[in-house]
Amino acid sequence: MSDKLLTKYPVILEWPVQWGDQDALGHVNNTVYFRWCESARVAYLQRLGLEAWMKPTTLGPILAKIECNYKRQLHFPDTVRIGSRISQLGRSSLTMEHALVSKTQNALVAESTSVIVVFNYQTQRPVPIPAEVREAIERLEQINK
Repeated sequence: MSDKLLTKYPVILEWPVQWGDQDALGHVNNTVYFRWCESARVAYLQRLGLEAWMKPTTLGPILAKIECNYKRQLHFPDTVRIGSRISQLGRSSLTMEHALVSKTQNALVAESTSVIVVFNYQTQRPVPIPAEVREAIERLEQINK
């Protein structure tokens, strides 16, 4: 069962594969995975109670880097489960990992890693991760100091 593949991920988003997600070659287009990871990042922040970060007036997240390693093709009809976790907390950035699992194949279809920077949108500069954000992540991830 795909749940076993996602046991290390505290936030899991389930998303149906849409017919329009496929490209001319009949598999889910590579860009769709990035949209799914974006939705999973937002779900993770919502789980932390950081909805205000979705409309930053001063501090908020900004995506600095994203990469995806495709393992298997994905086709319609299917449902993808996207597990999200923070694997590293830096001074002003955090690394988020995603595992994308096909329910039909019961297999990992892709892994994605992104770097998110805490950004001051007024000064246009990175800033340290606020203590309350760091603590919320540590609670969710159950990271021991």
